[in-house]
Amino acid sequence: MSVTADAPGSVTTIFVPRGEASSLGVSFAIADGATVTVDPAPETVLYLDGERAEVAPVSGVLRRLGTPARVRIETDVPIGCGFGVSGAATLATALAVNAAADLGYDREALVEASHRAEVEAGTGLGDVFIQDRGGLVWDRGEGLRHATLSARIAYTAFGGISTKEVLGDEDALRRVAEVGREVLATLDPTEGLAPLFEASWGFARRTDLVPDRVDRLVGQVRAAGGTATMAMVGETILGVGADDVLEATTRATAQGASLR
Repeated sequence: MSVTADAPGSVTTIFVPRGEASSLGVSFAIADGATVTVDPAPETVLYLDGERAEVAPVSGVLRRLGTPARVRIETDVPIGCGFGVSGAATLATALAVNAAADLGYDREALVEASHRAEVEAGTGLGDVFIQDRGGLVWDRGEGLRHATLSARIAYTAFGGISTKEVLGDEDALRRVAEVGREVLATLDPTEGLAPLFEASWGFARRTDLVPDRVDRLVGQVRAAGGTATMAMVGETILGVGADDVLEATTRATAQGASLR
């Protein structure tokens, strides 16, 4: 039996890795993400946007759930650019295969299995928790908080920055931890996207994560009267108030992952 599930993408604006399997920070879900169709099969075969592919966290979550499957992943936003596509595909796969194979896992177990698969693959430290709930999610060290969020966001995606490489760079992580904790201590994520993007841009600049072309385009958005920042982690500029400068649009969404 074929089962299809949708999961929103997600954008992290500030992050502080905490141990090897979790992080502090601020993220929100976006309406564009991944749609996954699963069919039980004797062995796992993955297709990404119509092409045979290997997606490590998706294969990983199927192993954790003990079920091979034929998985077809369709994406709405560029892959590897800070939109959490790997997490969206992994969580949608877990939801779909659980229904298709009648595995009987509850949602909490599926989210946890998806998170562990992402951590094991080095592709994310918490995207699936945002994609599970939708909206705005943050943790400043006082526990996970959640608020609804719906807003238009413009973006331009130049390309990817390897999350695995950043998470494996000890000097970069020390800078991220120091600056991120300082920024989070004074930030109220519920004040709106413009203040959040301002704080995020300061964080990105101070942690030396900003490529030159991202820096230039953010400057153009600011010169046009908007506010912009960089997705963590990807060569993607997100902005509010200057749609004419950036190439595409999406929306923050309060909708979490679901079966069709």
